[in-house]
Amino acid sequence: MLTIYGFPTSPFVRKVLVVAEEKGLAYELVPATPHRPTPEFLAVSPFRMMPAMEDDGFALADSTAIAMYLDAKHPAPPLLPADPRARGRAMMFDEFADTLLADNARAIGFNRHIGPVLLGVEGNAAAADAAVAKAGPLLDWLEEQAGNDWLAGDFSLADIAVACALRTMAYGMDVATRPRTAAWLERVHARQGWREIAKREAQMFDAAAASGEHRAV
Repeated sequence: MLTIYGFPTSPFVRKVLVVAEEKGLAYELVPATPHRPTPEFLAVSPFRMMPAMEDDGFALADSTAIAMYLDAKHPAPPLLPADPRARGRAMMFDEFADTLLADNARAIGFNRHIGPVLLGVEGNAAAADAAVAKAGPLLDWLEEQAGNDWLAGDFSLADIAVACALRTMAYGMDVATRPRTAAWLERVHARQGWREIAKREAQMFDAAAASGEHRAV
């Protein structure tokens, strides 16, 4: 049984969950965060990297490592292109999402929505505003790349990683104001794997708002 450790609003955790859904895999999501690690989480991620996974006794941490492992173990449908140039682009977009988009996405999404709604903590408005300014050139570049159906030829890890970072960012700003990016996001969001994850994420926020209770994240 595949077990994934992490919190679903993280772009990195969301990426692995969408990969698992695209592969049609059965899995269990165990809530875990680096700043409140459980013994089970530390056993599979001793350096507190999130997400982490355990699959039939094999432990692994880091979203890209997990995605590549799952793609190798369950090759259909493939999420890494076979063509060398397309694969290179896919990995470039994955890195773009993880190292450039994600930091800004977390500052925006957490401070403007996730923190106040799920944790009951006041967000840092200045940090969110600064991240919005930094995100602008990144989104401009993405708009230039989003002219085709998918970012790296066929649907791939590139689309998953970038869309997952934008989902976290969208908790605090409109990420679909640029037309080509908006059209690409519509295609990603129409996929069954994405819809399953988005539905569960929305239910989590709805439950928190309805109960007035905040989760320990």
